[in-house]
Amino acid sequence: MTNPTSTTTPSGRAGRREWTALAVLMLPLLLVSMDVSVLYFAIPSISADLEPSGTQQLWIFDIYAFVLAGLLMTMGSLGDRIGRRRLLLIGAVAFGTASLIAAYANSAETLIAARALLGIGGATLMPSTMALIRTMFTDPGQRAKAIGMWSGVMTAGIALGSVMSGVLVEYFWWGSVFLVNLPAMVLLLVLGPILLPESKAASPGRFDWLSVPLSMASVLPVVYGLKEIPSEGWNVRYVVSITVGLLFAVLFVHRQRTTASPMISPALFRGRGFAPSVALNLISSFAMMGSAYFTTQYLQSVLGKSALEAALWALLPSVPIGAAAPLATSLVQKGVDRAHVVTAGFTIGAAGYALLAFTGTDSMALVLTACGVLAVGVVTVISQITDLAMSSAPVERAGSASSLMETGAEFGGALGMAVLGSIGTAVYRHEMPDAAPDAARETLGGALAVADRFPGLATTAREAFTSGMQGAAIAGAVLLVGAAGLAALTLRGVEVRKEAAEPEPEPEKSLA
Repeated sequence: MTNPTSTTTPSGRAGRREWTALAVLMLPLLLVSMDVSVLYFAIPSISADLEPSGTQQLWIFDIYAFVLAGLLMTMGSLGDRIGRRRLLLIGAVAFGTASLIAAYANSAETLIAARALLGIGGATLMPSTMALIRTMFTDPGQRAKAIGMWSGVMTAGIALGSVMSGVLVEYFWWGSVFLVNLPAMVLLLVLGPILLPESKAASPGRFDWLSVPLSMASVLPVVYGLKEIPSEGWNVRYVVSITVGLLFAVLFVHRQRTTASPMISPALFRGRGFAPSVALNLISSFAMMGSAYFTTQYLQSVLGKSALEAALWALLPSVPIGAAAPLATSLVQKGVDRAHVVTAGFTIGAAGYALLAFTGTDSMALVLTACGVLAVGVVTVISQITDLAMSSAPVERAGSASSLMETGAEFGGALGMAVLGSIGTAVYRHEMPDAAPDAARETLGGALAVADRFPGLATTAREAFTSGMQGAAIAGAVLLVGAAGLAALTLRGVEVRKEAAEPEPEPEKSLA
């Protein structure tokens, strides 16, 4: 018997209602991913209006990502218990309310609080969308296509966020970058109860409240340390922060293995494809965010583009992304081993990094091409391993599975910026002459700030930065070649089992 809100056929294939519901789900996903980068161009206007201190400005930027990362596992597990649609709609209310508060914030403290609330809302929306896709699309082929679309929208949102903020701030006031969230949240609240089926675990057990602080204490110190290292270096404070987080991670894992009702069930990792998917997803995010750390600076500080010009040019590499996930899905559905497709994706990504290693100080076309090749490879990988992970996970644990994948992506992105950023910085400092001012030896921005007083310094600093980017690109290429080998080894012969695609029993209807 099918869900009364569903148009699935007796064969289990989704109908028009499910695909329409997927389009509705894409809206909050796009906005949550855009909010990661939406302040890039708005912050000067915010600073002029609210006059935040240096510390407050950093928190305005970072609090969203920190809260989002810290609560993903909690919200994924909560959705499995109270219902994924219900949690999604609660998140939509929180996200919309926070957007309204942020748009009209009259102090830095208010804006920071609103950004934190946005992070809470985002943490409910992201795993809920993926869990609902797992529930609505029980046919493996259709689910793979839906997840491919999910992957493309997520990647595109990060790129679009900075451009949209630039355009809105150009013609409106800075609060408009938050108000754009409201129509999508209203649409979700109106159409969600009509189109989205409710689903939750049949016997989820008690919610383990002790795991909530343990999970946050595991994630937040590590993400904080990794995010600060690229700009501040391997300061003892950040190393200690990462170490503390890892110690709490050990306690969190122990708790999940010993408690009767864990937040993240160890049974998730018994599926042959799940654990490799989480690890490979982390590497994919490492590669994507690690390259972005350099290319955004390259376009502005080396090529001299304005922030808005750089953001517009940076959209070009996202153009081929739209074809990457559908093509990968098509190959798998035609019988190509998923391990081969993922291996090819990592190899393509490695080729993108290899191209980046040949850039000079005037190589915009080559840099954009390299970014496009890298993005195609990474999206190919993400679409396939996300599908494999969600297909390997039981339907009743879809929220937890999705939250683990998202948390791994947050770790991977922070780790990519920390590791590749540190490699690039080390090469930059080695290439800079000893006679250069201390500020110039630290960063390219520092060098450009004093370049008018030191003839030739700007050229030297740009060349040193480009050398650092080349060194980081070589490291990235080596990592992705290793990831290709890992994918070939761990995913060979892994298939989506027939029973994993079977519809679950009649989902409980919700009043939400």
